[in-house]
Formats: sequence, C-alpha cells, structure tokens
Amino acid sequence: MVAMLATVWLVPRPGASASASVGGVLDRTTYPRLRDRLLEFAADAEDAVVIDVGGLELRDPALARVFALAALRVADWPAVPFALVTDRPEQRARIARAGVAVYRDFAAAEASLKRPVRRRAEQVLERTMRTSVRARGFVEGVCAEWQVPGLAENAALITTEFVENTLRHTDSAPRLRVELRRDELGIAVADGSARPAVLREELDTLEAGLGLRMVAKVAKSWGSSRVWSGGKVVWAVLSTVDYRRR
Repeated sequence: MVAMLATVWLVPRPGASASASVGGVLDRTTYPRLRDRLLEFAADAEDAVVIDVGGLELRDPALARVFALAALRVADWPAVPFALVTDRPEQRARIARAGVAVYRDFAAAEASLKRPVRRRAEQVLERTMRTSVRARGFVEGVCAEWQVPGLAENAALITTEFVENTLRHTDSAPRLRVELRRDELGIAVADGSARPAVLREELDTLEAGLGLRMVAKVAKSWGSSRVWSGGKVVWAVLSTVDYRRR
C-alpha cells in the first residue's frame, strides 16, 4: 500500500511491518502530511519504527523537527523506539541536530535500538450487551496477573469509556490491547472508524461511560491516532510509579 501525497510519500518496506521509506520533498506545504503519515504508520507498531529518509529532499533543515515531533508522539503511543536511516552523511548531520536517532542503514539501526521489555495482552471483543463488562473483566484480570492491582480501577474506567465509544459510534468489534512497560500501563482500543475521539463539552449523564474528560484526569497521557491499516486507535497511559508510591 502506497500513500501518495502532493510531493512527499511514505512506502512500507515489504515484509517489515514497522519499517518504511520516505521520498519526495519536505517543505512547509508537505510538512503536515508527512507528520500525519508518520504517526499513522507508527500507530500499529509493536516493536520499533525505522524510517529510511534517504530519498527525501530537505529544503529547509529546520523542518527536520517533524521527525522529532513524531518521535515524541511515538514515545507515548505505541511507546516503541523511533529511528531514521539514511546513507547520506550530510542528511544524517542535519537530522541529528533535530535530536532524532539516525543511522547509516537498517542493520545499524536494528543493532542500536533499545527495545523496552513489555508484557502484552489483546482481545477482540464481540459486540453484545455485555461487551463492556467482558472488557472490564479482561483488564482487571490482566492487572491482577501482572501484579498491578492498584491500577485496575482506573484501567477499567478507561477501558469502559473507550469500548463504549466504539460501540456507540462505530460498527466495529472493539480490539482491546493492554501493555505493561517498566513504569507504565497502556490501554488501547482500536476500531474501523477514522473519526477521532474527542472530549465532549459536557458529560451527558444519559450516556454510558464517564466520558473522555475522566480519562484525561486519571491518565498520564491519552490520545486518538489514525492507523495506517485503516481506522483508529484510542489509547491512554497510566503511571505505575504513581501507584507504587501510594
């Protein structure tokens, strides 16, 4: 699958789900599109994201900050290493000044990336009257198994809101993913709709769920990201450090 933009494009590498090549011209008109495509491509990554930028023309070196922005977003979700590769020394120097890890080739990048140790549990939820109940039970069970029971209440709250949003606003079966990293518990629900999740102005007490405002209050960070394969993923991160300090 190739996403053609005005003068810049991103092409996934065959056989490598989290590796891609970028080409074309990066200027002020293509900056937003490249940023969005990078984030869409990264949203599904499970291990690392490595992008070959050797075919990209940087007309303004300051615009290399698009990669720094992408790296910051990817650090929140999916919380995997993000790196660039190029065989052009002058381009490596420009990008490195933006604060992004950049390597000579894919082999060098793969050898240098530090992948965080994590545990992951996933479940596709059938759409029934008890979908939210099953989702909460799944997350609470995972928190107990991973020995972070103090996070179970907030994790269940977040899961309920995300799943209920999927059931109310899409025809998709919610795809639930829970991850435990060193200092964070991540909860994500993916669906087939590209429409982003947004905060409501007021909590409608007639609707199920406590609203995304409550998610924003209890989570370290949260967001809604379109994904390359179609649809979106809504995610939130809880701090295990805060739990351990209580």
